[in-house]
Amino acid sequence: MIADPAMPHIRRLTVDDVAAYRAIRLEALTEAPAAFASTAADFALRSDAALRVTLAELILFGAFRNGEPVGLMGLMRNGSSKMAHRATVIMVYVRADERGRALADALLATVTEHARGMGLRQLELAVAVENAPALAFYRRQGFAEVGRIPAGFLHEGREIDEILMMRRIT
Repeated sequence: MIADPAMPHIRRLTVDDVAAYRAIRLEALTEAPAAFASTAADFALRSDAALRVTLAELILFGAFRNGEPVGLMGLMRNGSSKMAHRATVIMVYVRADERGRALADALLATVTEHARGMGLRQLELAVAVENAPALAFYRRQGFAEVGRIPAGFLHEGREIDEILMMRRIT
């Protein structure tokens, strides 16, 4: 398969990617604050050492254009032995000027293939009910709504329902 030169390069982030991770995650939390459980203010206070721990513990993929991070998506595997076949898709973000170019599709495909390689069978995620573009994307990718948590997010004093979605990958 020939790589698309128009598509940013996607690779797994390592503990050496603290600066890139900090940049894209802070951008995500600033540009789409209602979409994430974390806040930009809290994240900005995290030390490089703490971010290295995150990069070591989680499976995070970054998308890079000309060496600059433009997208992020990761997996958090369930730790319980009876649920180790499941993982949560986390930290999903694509820079605004990169949207509509199939980068989210490519990131999800990369994450999914990595998950399959780990023996995972099911991907899960949560998305704010107000995030219509994300809901549409996940539905197009085969995720089904399996539940709802009323007031799952509290953003600037507003309660926002959280939609729980899953997709089998075996």
